[in-house]
Amino acid sequence: MAYKSSDGTDALLGFFHDLVRCETRLYNALNDRLRERHAIVTSQFELLRHLRDRPGCRVGDLAAGFAIGVGATSKSVDRLEKQGWVVRQANPADRRSSLLALTEDGTALVDAAETTAGELLAELLTETLGGSALPAVAQTLSNLRSALERDDVGTPTG
Repeated sequence: MAYKSSDGTDALLGFFHDLVRCETRLYNALNDRLRERHAIVTSQFELLRHLRDRPGCRVGDLAAGFAIGVGATSKSVDRLEKQGWVVRQANPADRRSSLLALTEDGTALVDAAETTAGELLAELLTETLGGSALPAVAQTLSNLRSALERDDVGTPTG
């Protein structure tokens, strides 16, 4: 899409539109592939991956990391726990919260799903953003995300 506006508004709205539509299509494609190969969806994969990479998380840590509500996060963890992929453990530093950990099955699942996700994303992104464009786009989005998180933009209030 060509963006043109003397004040930049059209360009920013066009960028936002493209960014959201790209995210939605990538998310949906990954959702389909993960469901087909591992019987999970993208949101489950993301939560499991986060827990694997950050041992000792609490539900509140997950909610903050994904900028989603604590209630929705807790329900998602309940579903992962019911599947036998996550366990809640007593938090020795704070009896009011639990620490989350992956089970062996959860670890095996997220490791296999990560391979699938990596293959699909390489397939979808490399042809279009290969060479020097992919690292540049990735760095730009990382910078934007860092600024939004630093300034607490888009954090749920409830």
